Amino acid sequence: MRFTIDEAARTTGGSFSIDPVNDQTEITSLTWDSRNVEPGALYVALPGERVDGHAFAASSVAAGAVCVLAQHALDQASADEIAAAGAAVIQVPDTQAAVTALARAWRDRLKGRVTGITGSTGKTTTKNLVRDVLAAAGSVCATKGNQNNELGVPNTVLAAQADTRNVIVEMGMRGLHQLEELCGFVRPQWGLVTNVGESHIELLGSRENIARAKAELLEALPAGGMAFVNAANDMTPKLLEFANLGSRGVTCVLYDGTAQAAERRAALSAADAARPAVWSEDVRLDASGCPRFALCACGFDGMPEPVRVECALELRGMHNVSNACSAAAVGFAAGMEAAQVAAALSGAKPEAGRQEVIEAPGGFTVVNDAYNANPDSMRASLSTFAALDVAGARIAVLGDMGELGSFAPQLHEEVGAFAAECGLDRLVCVGQLAQGIAAGAQKAGMPADRIAMVADGAAALADVREHVASGSAVLVKASHFMALEKVVEGLVE
Repeated sequence: MRFTIDEAARTTGGSFSIDPVNDQTEITSLTWDSRNVEPGALYVALPGERVDGHAFAASSVAAGAVCVLAQHALDQASADEIAAAGAAVIQVPDTQAAVTALARAWRDRLKGRVTGITGSTGKTTTKNLVRDVLAAAGSVCATKGNQNNELGVPNTVLAAQADTRNVIVEMGMRGLHQLEELCGFVRPQWGLVTNVGESHIELLGSRENIARAKAELLEALPAGGMAFVNAANDMTPKLLEFANLGSRGVTCVLYDGTAQAAERRAALSAADAARPAVWSEDVRLDASGCPRFALCACGFDGMPEPVRVECALELRGMHNVSNACSAAAVGFAAGMEAAQVAAALSGAKPEAGRQEVIEAPGGFTVVNDAYNANPDSMRASLSTFAALDVAGARIAVLGDMGELGSFAPQLHEEVGAFAAECGLDRLVCVGQLAQGIAAGAQKAGMPADRIAMVADGAAALADVREHVASGSAVLVKASHFMALEKVVEGLVE
């Protein structure tokens, strides 16, 4: 982004509590983390229950911030330091709302295409794959990590340059109308939905309501826009019903990365078969659990005949074939050649904490998938783990999954039943809800002496250390609040 200090004040509707030495000084970045301040930054002071960002305003200016966005008055010592440094303070009623106002204004200056990505699972991985594919054909700005909330989304828009060719915005949601609000200022031209699963069912009550919420991204697309949807997901017909794409002149692109993709495609109606589409054929996993498949596509502009190209991923798991096909669909829609798309997908690297394979000093392997979890991603991770070539014991450390509400006991038991079918030698269940995983596994026939129920990560680490040996493999997965990355750290240190 590029705003003068004066423009920032007028855009946010704020007033100067400390006047700038030069109100035409340019702001070139934004952060609410004082540790990440760059020269020319706007530091956003966010109030908090335990930490108030206003306390770091002066140190942010000392690190190079030229302006502070504040929600309340600063203490006198901080104000004096900021004034002495020649920086400004813009005071607004709500700093988070002010960031959104800046993003709304900056969106008007973006010349490139904005693509929104949402879904119950796979959002971040898919966003990374779309980023890597499109980066092979031009400049790209994409959401960092999983900053997909009310602050991360506007920050992604603000991080783009005016001439960035593609802006990729990952969007999370916790309820109805949240995506609608985000799309109000992001204004995506293209939208991709990875799937409709069970994540956030606690708040929305049913998968149909989850589909309704996800459809808000597609409903925001303009005439001439493109919607990329998962042909293999059972809720996609409902998603399309809510989005009503055809009557609005939005092109629907189907993708399918399952082993049944070719069979499913053969059964499509003539109308659906005529849509632009990407699918996989001859899908298999290598000894490391990485997919190899034929990437197929048809129906895109500039593609007179169907194309087929071999593709190999460094990301593990069959589920990543679907993610790759969705990213390929975006690449083909952008006019890229099949070989170029396949090469970009093959070069994509896994992100830390998501199916990250680490060789531990004890001669065993740790699969770090501890960043987050829901029932769908648990099953996908277990399937990938089962496909790994492991000489010794397979040990899975599975923790509580959040945001499932009254559905939590049943969904945890179902994951346990699935785990029992994955050839595990030991299952360590961490947390109160994960007792349901243990119960489901035992009901499905896993011997009780191979199942451990522990209260926390420390106890899980102790159990694994007792049973792990050279040649073993350990999978660690749970919702982020369980902090099971500490188990990973303990095993690899």
